[in-house]
Amino acid sequence: MSITHDFDFDPTYGYTLEAMLKIRAPEPPQDFLPFWEKTYEEALALPLNMEKRVVPGAKRGWNLYEIYYDSWEGVRIGGWLLEPAEGPVTGAIVMGHGYGGREEPEYEWLMPQMAAIFPCARGFHLSACEGIPSVAAEHVVHRIESREDYVIRGCAADLWLAASAVLELYPQARDNLLYVGGSFGGGMGALMLSVDKRFRRAYLNIPTFGNHPLRITLPCVGSGAAVRSYYLDGHPEVLDVLAYYDSAVAAGFIEIPVYVAAALFDPAVPPPGQFAVYNMLSHHKELFLRQADHFELEGNQYDNACVRTRVRRFFMD
Repeated sequence: MSITHDFDFDPTYGYTLEAMLKIRAPEPPQDFLPFWEKTYEEALALPLNMEKRVVPGAKRGWNLYEIYYDSWEGVRIGGWLLEPAEGPVTGAIVMGHGYGGREEPEYEWLMPQMAAIFPCARGFHLSACEGIPSVAAEHVVHRIESREDYVIRGCAADLWLAASAVLELYPQARDNLLYVGGSFGGGMGALMLSVDKRFRRAYLNIPTFGNHPLRITLPCVGSGAAVRSYYLDGHPEVLDVLAYYDSAVAAGFIEIPVYVAAALFDPAVPPPGQFAVYNMLSHHKELFLRQADHFELEGNQYDNACVRTRVRRFFMD
């Protein structure tokens, strides 16, 4: 299928589906997993100091709250919490978001008798804070020169602690904790699931941050372009940091079933990186193939409805 576009590069990058299904992750640093295990351990030791505030106007059948908790480096994280208005809570979903942030919870992902927490990553919307950019192209390179200080490390902690918050509120959901995240949230999901064993299943939609050495060779738009520009602007050493923030590498350590949606055409998240994440998953996995993403294409709305139905079935297994 040929897609008409105005980009000065090919958002398929010349890859066929057969070729993309062969892409792997780069070799990780020897201490990749210990780095993330240590970060996880330190993050979970932080006190949440959680607050929950009722928000009026929730859709029928749901209670809506704003929720706040402390995270990595003392950043206060805000988000939303939805719970069923009636009946028992039997599980919980942690919802990541794309690099545009989020201004409200996504009701379309709610499931019966499941609580859902929608944290805003540090710097965005309810988690806006001094010193962390709220613009994706600036956020993605914030302190990128340091493995220890790169903003993405804190973003992983934000998601782990969102899980801690929802499990503190609903301890009965401990055996049915799920993750959903797209684009930025898809890449973050792979990173944080590499060491967090509390989740039962996950859905990664168009995951970013896959195979950084390959990604920086591919022209693109959005946050990926900002990282590529930083690399090309005299900072080749950044690959040493990004080696610890590669979602394709992280996917190889995930030990739960994962559903992935990946696109053949994507100007913002180069498809080879998306498929590298899927290919590295070594446990049960399923793939939903999108013709295009981060691009207006007839049929995208149908794809979104279709994949939600399939993911819900996947989560019920």
